[in-house]
Amino acid sequence: MAQIARHQDLKVYQAAFSISMELFELSKTFPKEETYSLTDQIRRSSRSVCSNLAEAFRKRKYPKAFIAKIADCEGEAAETQVWIAYSSACEYVLEEVKEVLSRKYDKIIAQLVTMRNHPEKWSR
Repeated sequence: MAQIARHQDLKVYQAAFSISMELFELSKTFPKEETYSLTDQIRRSSRSVCSNLAEAFRKRKYPKAFIAKIADCEGEAAETQVWIAYSSACEYVLEEVKEVLSRKYDKIIAQLVTMRNHPEKWSR
């Protein structure tokens, strides 16, 4: 395994950051009336996955704190999937796009679950 010195080195962080930027660009096409609702929610929850990962990485010396922050990441990722589903239901996003985005979050969540189930691999 490659040396992981910073949270930005985590593959799951890189994937979460990439998809949050993808959602940011996509949300620019949402109707103006969604600015303080769906647009804001999807941007905040997707970004929160990354920010919670950064916090978790810094708390990795403390397994319970690490696990709690990873659980927060999981929750934010799942919340983002809900906003993606709403985006599709409101016809702002094509069904195919929704499926691709949801699968990307499924992979992120799976990585987070692995981290949560094996905190000892991340402690130093």
